[in-house]
Amino acid sequence: MAGGKLTDKAIKNAKPGERLVILSDGGGLQLWLTPTGGKLWNYAYRFGGKRKRLAIGQYGKDPAGVPLEAARKRRDEAAGLLRDGVDPATRKRQVKAARVEAQANTFAVVADELLDKKKREGVADATAGKLDWLLGLAKADLGALPIADISAGEILRVLRPLEAAGKLESAKRLRAVIGSVFRYAIATARAESDPTQALRGAVASPKPQHRAAITDPKAFGGLLRAIDGFTGQPTTKAALQLMALLACRPGELRHANWAEFDLDGAVWDIPAERTKMRRPHRIPIPTQAMAILKSLHLITGHGAAGLVFPGLRSVKRPISENTMNGALRRIGFSQDEATAHGFRSTFSTLANESGQWSVNAIEAALAHIEPNAVRRAYARGDYWDERARMMQWWADYLDTLRQGGRVLPFKAASA
Repeated sequence: MAGGKLTDKAIKNAKPGERLVILSDGGGLQLWLTPTGGKLWNYAYRFGGKRKRLAIGQYGKDPAGVPLEAARKRRDEAAGLLRDGVDPATRKRQVKAARVEAQANTFAVVADELLDKKKREGVADATAGKLDWLLGLAKADLGALPIADISAGEILRVLRPLEAAGKLESAKRLRAVIGSVFRYAIATARAESDPTQALRGAVASPKPQHRAAITDPKAFGGLLRAIDGFTGQPTTKAALQLMALLACRPGELRHANWAEFDLDGAVWDIPAERTKMRRPHRIPIPTQAMAILKSLHLITGHGAAGLVFPGLRSVKRPISENTMNGALRRIGFSQDEATAHGFRSTFSTLANESGQWSVNAIEAALAHIEPNAVRRAYARGDYWDERARMMQWWADYLDTLRQGGRVLPFKAASA
C-alpha cells in the first residue's frame, strides 16, 4: 500500500506486526500500526532542514477518534502552515498552551481575584458581601468560560432574567460588576476588551428612586416628637435620635463601635474602612447627642464586641438595615414619607436654607468628596471649627422644632 491512497476498509483489515508498521496515504499523512494494536495518524514533514512529525490522533469513527477524511483535512491544514513558513508542531503546542491558559483564566478565577483584591484594599464587609452576591449571579453562567472569549450576548443572557423579574436596579449593578471584572482582566493582560460597554441601553434602566425625607420644619418637628414617643427598643429610639442629630449615613451608625467615640472630647471618628468614600470621617458631637450616647453607654457600652447598636439575636452583629426604617413605619411614617437615610437630606436642606453656614462646611459634614480635583487639593482643612458650631446649632434648632410645631426663627451662630 506504500504510496497509495488508504481506504476505511484497508485500515480496518490492517493487522499489526511485531514491529511498528507505517501505512502512507500520501502527502506526508501516515497511519502507524503499533504492535499493541494502536492505529495512530501522523503527519511527516521537513522543517528547517530537519525531519519532523505532527501527531494527529488515533484512527476511529467514534467521537474520540479521527476518521480518514478528518486526518486528510488536518494534513492539508498542516501543509498550509508549512507553505507560510510555520512549523505545524510548534503551532500545535502554542494552541494547546493558549487553551490551557484560557481555561486557567476563567471568569470565576478573575472574579475571585478581584474580590480578594477589594478585601485587601479595605472595602467594607457589607460592600464585599454585596459584591460577592452579584458575582455569584454572574458566575452561575459565566464562571467556567475563559474570560477572553465571553461575548456581550452571553452577558446579556445573564442580565435578562433580572430584567424580566423587574429587578432593574440589580441588573444595572450586575452589569457594572461584570464590567469591573473585565477591566481587571484587561489590566492584568487576560482580556483585551470589556463587552459590557456594548450593552449600554440593552437592558431597561431603573427609574430613579429618591429616599424619602421630610424637609418642612414643622413636619420634621412632628417626626422628632414621634421618635421621642417611641416605645420600642431604647437602642432603636436612640439610633433614630442620633440620625437626626448627626446626619451620618445609616450604615455608619449601625456599625458604630464604642472605641470610635471620644466621649470626653465629643468627637466621633469613623474609620476609612467603614465610610462610603473610604476616607476617615470625623463628626463633632453636640451636647444633645452626647447625652444620648452617655445614656446608651450604660446599656451597650460593656459588650464584648463593642457595638453601640448590637442586634437582639446576637451582640456580635449590629442592628439590621431595616431596624430604623421599621421603627419609622411603627410610629406612623410610610416609606414615601421618611427613611433613615432621609435625615441627611433634611439636614442638608435646612442647613443650606439657613444661610448661616458655608456650602463647604455642610458638604464636609455629610462626608461628600469635592468633585473638582484641583479645588479638593487646596481645601486642606475639614472646616472643623465651623462644623462644630454648625452641629450644635443644628441640635439646638431641632429642639425648637419639638415645641408643639412652633418654629422659632433661625438664631445667628455664636463665633
